[in-house]
Amino acid sequence: MRLTSATILASSVFLTAVSTSYAEDILVEGGYVMTMDPGVGDLEQTDVLIKGGRIVAIGRGLKAGTARRIQAKGAIVLPGFVDTHSHLYVTTMRGQFRNKEGQFFPVSSKLAGSMTPHDVETAMHLGALELISSGITTTADFFDNVIGPAHGEAGLRALQRSGIRGTLYYGGPDKTTKHPMNLDQLRSIASRLDKSAQVGVGLAWRLPRNRTDARNWAMRQQEFDTANELGLPIQVHVSGEPGPMLDALIEREYLYPNLTVVHAPDASAEQLRVLEAAGSSLAVTPISEQRVGYGLTRFDQFALFSKQGLGIDGNSLAGSAEMFATMRLASLTWSGGARSETAPDARSLLELATIGGAEVVGMASEIGTLSVGKRADLQIIRLDSLNLAGFGGGDPSALLVHSAHPSDVDTVIIGGRVVKIDGDLVDVDRPKLLQDAEGSARALTSRVAERD
Repeated sequence: MRLTSATILASSVFLTAVSTSYAEDILVEGGYVMTMDPGVGDLEQTDVLIKGGRIVAIGRGLKAGTARRIQAKGAIVLPGFVDTHSHLYVTTMRGQFRNKEGQFFPVSSKLAGSMTPHDVETAMHLGALELISSGITTTADFFDNVIGPAHGEAGLRALQRSGIRGTLYYGGPDKTTKHPMNLDQLRSIASRLDKSAQVGVGLAWRLPRNRTDARNWAMRQQEFDTANELGLPIQVHVSGEPGPMLDALIEREYLYPNLTVVHAPDASAEQLRVLEAAGSSLAVTPISEQRVGYGLTRFDQFALFSKQGLGIDGNSLAGSAEMFATMRLASLTWSGGARSETAPDARSLLELATIGGAEVVGMASEIGTLSVGKRADLQIIRLDSLNLAGFGGGDPSALLVHSAHPSDVDTVIIGGRVVKIDGDLVDVDRPKLLQDAEGSARALTSRVAERD
C-alpha cells in the first residue's frame, strides 16, 4: 500500500476546515493564559482578542472596540481539550456496565444493535454537549454503529447541532462481512462537507477478527482504499489483541501519517518504533483501557512516541466526559507503576490533552495552543471552588491535573462562538435534553429486554 503526498495533504486540509458563521468579536480579559505553546509559555494578567473565529492578538491592555468582554481575572485561560477517540453513541448506556453483572462489550453490542436513528442522535448529541461542558472543544468520534443510512445521518447531525469541532469516523457495526460498510453514504457525506465544515468525516476502520479470512481482508482493503481516495483520516482499533493486530498493520503496510492507532497499552518497543517511523498517531484512553482490563496504561512506555493524545472513549464507559480525570489517572498510574512520585510531569499531560491531541487529529496548525492566527477554541477555568481553594500561585499544571473538575470550567469558546458561559451551556434546554436522554435510554433497554 503506497500513498502520494497529495493524498496526505488533501486530508490535512479537509480536517482543518471549520465554520465561523456564529463567531463573535470577543476580548477575554486579564486571565492567566496557558498558551501551551512552548515558545511563548504562560502569560499572567493577559488578554486574548478574538475576531472572525480566530485569535488575533494576545497581550496586556488590548483595545477591542465594541467586542464582547469576558472577564478572566483570577482564572486560567487554556486551549480547549482535544478528545482523540470516543464512541458517543454509547452515552445513553450509562450505568449498564456492571462488571460481572454486565460487561461492556456484550452489553454495549446488544444495546447498539437495537438503536434507532433517534436513539443515536439523542445519545451523540448529549455526549457532545457533555464534552463541551467539560472543556473539550474537539472530538474524534469513532461511530462504529452505522446500522443504516438514517443512523449515519443522525450521528452527523448530532455533532453538527452540538457546536463541537470534530471528525465523525464513519464505520460499520461489526468486524465480520455480514454487514458491509455503506461506502456510498461515506462518499456522499464527504462530498457534502466542504472546507467550511466544523465537523468533518473519516473512516472508523476495523480489522478482521479472523486475520486469515481473505474475504474480510478484501472488504477492509476496499474501505481503506475508499478513505484514501476521498482524502479522509482513518482510526483503527488494536484492542484485545494489540500484538497480532499491530503486526498485521505493519506486515500489510497500512501504517502512514493519516492513520491513528487506538488502544495499544501492550505494544512492544519494536512495534512502537515502526509506528513512529511511519508517522502514525496513537490515541490513548487510560480510563476505558483499564476499566475493561486491557492492562495498565503507562505513559513512560510511550515516552519516545511523537504523536500521541488522550481520549475519553465513550462517556458512559469512562463514567463521564472528563479530561481532568483522564489526566489524573494517567499521572497516578505512571507514578505508581514507576514507584516514583517524580516520574509524571503534569505539564506534559496537559500537552497531551491539548496540542498533543491536536497533532493526533491532524489539526495542530489550527488548534491546540493559544496562538495568534489559530482558531479561537479555549476554556476559562475559575479557581473559586472548594476543590481548587488554597492555591498559592506558581505553575498551575499540577493543580489542574490533580484537583480540577468539569464544574470548574466556567466558559468554553469554539471557533469564536461562546458555547458555555457562567457555568451553563448556551442555547441548550437542559430539562428537555435530560428528558429525551432518559426516554431514549429506557426505551432502548426495554426493547432489548423484550427480545431476550
